[in-house]
Amino acid sequence: MKIQKYAAIDIGSNAIRMLISNVIKHKKENIILKNALVRVPIRLGEDSFTSGSISKKNINMIIKSMKAFKILMKVHGVKKYIVFATSALREAENSNKVIKEVLIKSGIKIEIIDGKKEAKIISNTNIFNIVGNDKTFLYVDVGGGSTEFSILKNGKRIHCKSFKIGTVRQLNVGISDELWQQAEKWVREKTSEYKKIYLLGTGGNINKLHKMSSNKDNRPITYLTLNALYSKLSKMTYEERIIKLGLNPDRSDVILPAAQLFLRTLNWSGAKVIYVPKVGLSDGMIRELLKEKKSNHV
Repeated sequence: MKIQKYAAIDIGSNAIRMLISNVIKHKKENIILKNALVRVPIRLGEDSFTSGSISKKNINMIIKSMKAFKILMKVHGVKKYIVFATSALREAENSNKVIKEVLIKSGIKIEIIDGKKEAKIISNTNIFNIVGNDKTFLYVDVGGGSTEFSILKNGKRIHCKSFKIGTVRQLNVGISDELWQQAEKWVREKTSEYKKIYLLGTGGNINKLHKMSSNKDNRPITYLTLNALYSKLSKMTYEERIIKLGLNPDRSDVILPAAQLFLRTLNWSGAKVIYVPKVGLSDGMIRELLKEKKSNHV
């Protein structure tokens, strides 16, 4: 049995995450098992969506995080890694400066990906090993800066679209009615041809909501359960959600717009439940890394 460790670093709008996975080469297939996950609450979206650029303070935080991740990868014996940045860095005016400074000071190369590639990578995860491929899904990944929608049928991606509707963006600058209407139109059009469709939700917020619902791992969240959770959370203050529910400070605010977006999407699509496989961009990045002939080495 041959085991190698790969790492994926996802620079998002609400946090930076590093996933380290064991890749086990067994016969003709690769078995991927999560080994470690480190999350650093650096909210780049607050910079990018309000001032248009990443602040010097947060640039330094990115550099420190990359240096720390590099040490952790060496300790774990990571062979290959990949680093992707999404909407917050993608939209920042000084993104090239940030990438260059991080590379010089940490040796870590960041690649900015567009919304289409992000949606493609997310929908290429191993979700069907968890929920099965006998259903038609509307895959919804809610991030801090954007939301990726994909239609998955018989285990294959049919359509995908990224919208600038994210939790951090909504809290800081709001979402226009026009953009909400565009998202609704896309979801209604792409789901209308299916008699029955299910939501497949990924992202830190839906994972937390699923945990709060007390559902077992593979049981979906119903509309009624999610609506009740949203009602409960919206009646509490930011501080109460931290103290009484034990939410992290950087989760306590964004969880509300995330729940609201999932509720809207359920209404638009006509779906009744949300499956939560607890996978995301970083999981897809590990699979993307396996496809690449050339990659970063620690």
